[in-house]
Amino acid sequence: MSQETAVYTHGHHESVLRSHTWRTAANSAAYLLGSLKPHMKILDIGCGPGTITADLAALVPDGHVVGADHAPGILDQARATAAERGLTNVEFTTADVHALDWPDDTFCVVHAHQVLQHVGDPVQALREMRRVTKPGGYIAVRDSDYAAMTWYPQSPGMTDWLDLYRRVARDNGGEPDAGRHLKAWALRAGFAAADVTSTAGTWCYATPDEIAWWSGLWADRTVASAYAGRATGGGHATPEQLTAVSEAWREWGTHEDAWFAVLHGEILCRKQPGGAVAS
Repeated sequence: MSQETAVYTHGHHESVLRSHTWRTAANSAAYLLGSLKPHMKILDIGCGPGTITADLAALVPDGHVVGADHAPGILDQARATAAERGLTNVEFTTADVHALDWPDDTFCVVHAHQVLQHVGDPVQALREMRRVTKPGGYIAVRDSDYAAMTWYPQSPGMTDWLDLYRRVARDNGGEPDAGRHLKAWALRAGFAAADVTSTAGTWCYATPDEIAWWSGLWADRTVASAYAGRATGGGHATPEQLTAVSEAWREWGTHEDAWFAVLHGEILCRKQPGGAVAS
């Protein structure tokens, strides 16, 4: 069974966690919430600091949630997030989505938010997610699509950022435009088309506070996170070029008419009883 070959582009610098800890089940998994029942057992892959995981645990008070991440260092923060909310039906562990450690048919729901864009074999990841899901259960995946991100006003420096990010992510073994691929990956993983509900969702930043937050975290991430080291180490940019991109983010964030939208692809896949897989 294949193992992880991609490198996580962002790392867990404070500027990255500024975004990750903002995420909730409501703003990042709304397409799934109507399918949840109080008794369900859920696996949340790529849980990061655990904010979505904790929300899911609160939504299944008679069930249980396992948050899993490939990076063990982030799990202490996830545990603290759950403890602060007094949740007792959640636990955290490490995992490789290409080769999950759980038996077949273990979970009612397997969820992954912003994960498949960073893995080396997203089709194998979906096969594994399907394997550990109970018959009749759901595989829920949401990923952003960088090429579909759009903003106003236009800025050459922001255009440079997008081009650079996509090159770095691909050099790390990922697919930054994953959102548009999710349905196709699910079909390649063996799901029948009738069992895949494909939708789209957005994040939109438009108020002064939202613009300041979004531009600031990307300005900092560009020069201070693991991404910066991978951009320079991979020969994609010089430190001076990264500084210019960071400054472009800050300048863009000063415009009172600034607006930014992030498009996400979403799939909700049903595992049919009987284990039939499309050929």
